[in-house]
Amino acid sequence: MVKQKMVAAAALLAGVFLQCAAAEERALLTDPVKDVEIVTTPAADLSAVWSPGADGVIAVAGKPSGFIATRTSYTNYRLHVEWRWTGKPGNSGVLLHIASGPKDKVWPLSQQVQTKIGNVGDLLPMAGAGFDQPLTTAPGAYPPIKARTAADSEKPAGEWNSMDVTCRDGVIDVVINGVAQNHVSGARPASGPIGFQLEGAPYALRNLRIQTL
Repeated sequence: MVKQKMVAAAALLAGVFLQCAAAEERALLTDPVKDVEIVTTPAADLSAVWSPGADGVIAVAGKPSGFIATRTSYTNYRLHVEWRWTGKPGNSGVLLHIASGPKDKVWPLSQQVQTKIGNVGDLLPMAGAGFDQPLTTAPGAYPPIKARTAADSEKPAGEWNSMDVTCRDGVIDVVINGVAQNHVSGARPASGPIGFQLEGAPYALRNLRIQTL
């Protein structure tokens, strides 16, 4: 009986340890070159588009059109991203739950959190993706958008912005610079790699962190 209790206690402690380990926040990219892949049209070399610096800041050229994606897939997690425009502000976004399947030009099946100047925090279901909440754009409008729900919380051009996204069982919550900006449930797809769009404007990334849930 004592032995059984000791085994049970050890199993319980092991479970707690694993839960704690899983909950630790960590860098999204252990190696910012080897841990990502590039998809662009026309094809481009990663080094021409994605330039990690010794200070931890990644310079992103913004073109050609496409995206940089993690090689790892994620389902339930909290994601922290910081970005700023390094030239003329423009258009970009963070892609969640990238999946194989239909594409919209170069854009993959995914959920996009918009970082476009003036529209930060909007959610776009890409290439046939979806969620339960209604869009704020008219039926059939392109691109389909669920606009942010609070006043613009983006910082002035050139300053660092922060994005915190929580994804859990198909629910996506988006916070921009500490302000809750969007919420959806029933996200389809609900898991996949994380990506960073290239839509013409150069920008920088830093403090890419993830916490599995």
